[in-house]
Amino acid sequence: MSSQHQYMPVNNPTSSRVGDIEHISHLSEHIGSLCLSSEYSDVTLIVEGHRIPAHKVILAASSDYFRALLYGGMKEANEAEVVLQAPIHAFKALLRYIYSGHMGLSVLREETVLDMLGLAHQFNFQELEAAISDYLRQVLALRNVCAVLDAARLYGLNALMDYCYNFLDRNAAEVLQHDTFLQLSVEALQGLLERDSFFAPEVDIFKAVCNWFNANQPFVKSDGGTSPVDKILKCVRLTLMSLEELLGVVRPFSLVSPDMLLDAIHDKTTTRTTDLRHRGLLVPEENVATPKRGARVISGDMRSALLDGNSDNYDMERGYTRHNISDAADNPGIVVRLATTTIINHIRLLLWDRDNRSYAYYIEVSVDQKDWVRVIDHSNYFCRSWQNLYFEPRVVQYIKVVGTSNTVNKVFHAVSLEAMHTSRVPPLCEGLVRPVHNVATLELSAVVIEGISRSRNALLNGDTEHYDWEQGYTCHQLGSGAIVVQLAQPYMLSSLRMLLWDCDYRHYSYYVEVSLNYWHWDMVADRTRDACRSWQVIYFTPRPVSIIRIVGTNNSVNEVFHLVHLECPSQVEDAREDPAAKKTRHSKDGREARASRDRDGRRSSDDASASNRPPQAPRPARPPLALRRPPPEPCPWPRPPPRPRRDTTTDRTRSEILAISLQCMKLSSPMWMMSSISQSSGSSRVIPPHIEHGTSPPRTVSLRAPGVTLFIINVN
Repeated sequence: MSSQHQYMPVNNPTSSRVGDIEHISHLSEHIGSLCLSSEYSDVTLIVEGHRIPAHKVILAASSDYFRALLYGGMKEANEAEVVLQAPIHAFKALLRYIYSGHMGLSVLREETVLDMLGLAHQFNFQELEAAISDYLRQVLALRNVCAVLDAARLYGLNALMDYCYNFLDRNAAEVLQHDTFLQLSVEALQGLLERDSFFAPEVDIFKAVCNWFNANQPFVKSDGGTSPVDKILKCVRLTLMSLEELLGVVRPFSLVSPDMLLDAIHDKTTTRTTDLRHRGLLVPEENVATPKRGARVISGDMRSALLDGNSDNYDMERGYTRHNISDAADNPGIVVRLATTTIINHIRLLLWDRDNRSYAYYIEVSVDQKDWVRVIDHSNYFCRSWQNLYFEPRVVQYIKVVGTSNTVNKVFHAVSLEAMHTSRVPPLCEGLVRPVHNVATLELSAVVIEGISRSRNALLNGDTEHYDWEQGYTCHQLGSGAIVVQLAQPYMLSSLRMLLWDCDYRHYSYYVEVSLNYWHWDMVADRTRDACRSWQVIYFTPRPVSIIRIVGTNNSVNEVFHLVHLECPSQVEDAREDPAAKKTRHSKDGREARASRDRDGRRSSDDASASNRPPQAPRPARPPLALRRPPPEPCPWPRPPPRPRRDTTTDRTRSEILAISLQCMKLSSPMWMMSSISQSSGSSRVIPPHIEHGTSPPRTVSLRAPGVTLFIINVN
């Protein structure tokens, strides 16, 4: 009998919670005691002549391979002895792992670890294969990298193979001199020499290949087609050697035929330098244009600022590198020299952006400062602030930035430059980024060039919830001006989305144009004849865009066009996916019916109104047209609160009148307010007025209509 009562708590340190018992270690210990034991054994495995007792059920439970072999209807399922092709030491270590779930790789020899990797791949132990691969990455060194690379290629472990190649790239000069280089297989050596990032002098690579051939000549056999020697020699880039090296080093070796040598000399003398396949240093995800890595500015004025890494402290007098803009074809521009030939595919450039000026420029790269290749051409596009530029990976040593335009003066200013190789490359189309996420953001240096707002960044701050009569929108006067947004750089766009001010039931008309330079505009949306409100999604033919202009042509309430939010490309496929748009769609029919009742003066009963309105979004009847007023434009004087919604349960009559309560307020400037007084209901409502800047209406004006008396009062 147990010494403790069944309902008494048990203090078990191995329990994860009260009532749970975890004795996994005991289970592993008990099953592990059966490893290599004949007790309860029902099959004998023969490996390299050694007879090993085993248990079918344990093997089948641990691996799909053994499950199919021992219980899948194969002949081995009915045999007492099964022969397996495997190295004995590695197989015994694998059995201990199967029975116990534990393996100590650090106590095994490297050859045994590689054999274990092969067995894990052969018998489909995926978790074990991944664990051994991680261990090999941690212990990778010159003495074992070639053997690990061959094993990774043999078993198709691409992640481990790429890791080995990157290790060889970083240690190319040392690997060529190491004895393990001679142990590479033909396929592994060929794959290594084909990499542009295997950066070493080509003459040293040629000498190492000759040593490899001398060490492996008895084992290198032709497969009936091109001989392995020819395959490897084609990977050696003879055109990168000087004539002295070709004649003094390559020619004495019998590996290279005279025709191959003459072809190399011909290609070297007739081919542009940038068209040759160069090797370069690869430093992933790290800026190589820094003084720490040996980069320096060799052309331009005020050279020390460009690469100092300070992209915050700059003004009109300091913190940038510059050059004069001219129409000459040989404009030296700003030239950065990297420490050595390097593989890059990404450049970040900060243009001076303390005002709204725009620049145009292009970027060329070279390996010898003589033959240049243009990788970025924004010479006809207006750009500003941070430029995130991508192109195909190239081997470069010189980077030249040439400004072609400045909207303020004839000087090109660059604050900071970074160059790197990145694997996070966005989709590209015709050399321009085709963005997936919104690029009209403050983080990506977009800016509102034209438009009126209490906050300059209200249109681009991403806030689509917090806006009202007073703030949260950008506007312009109908018939005068527009809302203009400039992106940091040209993007390949095909859609945009924007939110029209929708705190009441008004609708707008507008059109949208895009441009690259403020001179040539293309209309991408013409909704001047449509009644639009709330969310708008616009699609157009993909095209380069750096400037967006939205022009309002109509507002059903006043003479001002209001825009709350802009994004490009559109982050939804259809405006109906937005909750605000769904709400708009549900209430559309009800609004049209109420507008008709306002025009002819007929009032329906509450029941009839409820039957005509969708239940999802009930709306009260709109006030008479004479009482409706727009949201105010940004102005310096205070505003009254927005009008509250009318209770739909009250009797709505034509003679409904609103009363205004003038509270004691200390006003810094005159405030114009409009009100009306009811004779029947006694209810009151404040109507926000529409005040034009610079107007001076009379002190008191009264306006009478059937059942309504309006007063305009100047409160000083």
